[in-house]
Amino acid sequence: MGLFDLFKGGKRRQEPEADAGKLASAAAAKWAEKAGDKRAQNYDRQEAIAELSELGTAEAATALLKRFTFNLDPSITDQDEKDGAYQGILAAGQAAIEPIRAFSAKAESLAWPIKLLKELLGEDAYIEELLLWLGRWDTEYAKFIDPKLQLLAALEEFKHPSILPKVEPFLEDVNGDARFLAVGTVLAQEDEGSVPALVAALHEEESLRVKNRILDGFVARGWRVPEELLAKTRKALPPEYNVDGDGLVVKR
Repeated sequence: MGLFDLFKGGKRRQEPEADAGKLASAAAAKWAEKAGDKRAQNYDRQEAIAELSELGTAEAATALLKRFTFNLDPSITDQDEKDGAYQGILAAGQAAIEPIRAFSAKAESLAWPIKLLKELLGEDAYIEELLLWLGRWDTEYAKFIDPKLQLLAALEEFKHPSILPKVEPFLEDVNGDARFLAVGTVLAQEDEGSVPALVAALHEEESLRVKNRILDGFVARGWRVPEELLAKTRKALPPEYNVDGDGLVVKR
């Protein structure tokens, strides 16, 4: 066999894989519109979701993610279809990561993308990905912040050295819900080094709910307020709390 024949043989071996890829892409394109069409008949949409789920490709994952952009009645049908799309995306494995990233950059809700990433990534990679997404947000006013709130809530489940420096700034967020969630995530790190930031947040905080969460966190962990921050802390305390002579926060 000559050199030219070897090249021809290599080409023949590659062609079936290339053809399979083209066929899968064509199949994903065929079913994509119906899977993400709220106005389609339930049966047609469900068939499309099932067909895409069988493909297990990045293109199929991209199409299935669109099913998370709308809700349907009855809610049981809506949940069944979203569960089907979820399983179909998981079937694509690592090929689904980039589509999930692209979807999350524009999504109005990150509930499903967060759930998917938790299954597809190891813990460290998952946390770093959430922090990367959180980095798209600042602490200023925004009309719609559900994704930011969902990210802060998801990070509260973990203790990781990367979390604290990325979440502490949100203790000063203009939105009270974001501050409340940021407090929970900061406390969850169990790092007494966050005490100064929490005291600063307490001093500026107007929401009693957020203040109580900070102080209850101190009480539960037995954290001491440094002497240089005692006056500032006492000035910010609601009536039912006190700081004793050792710097411990106590609830009356």
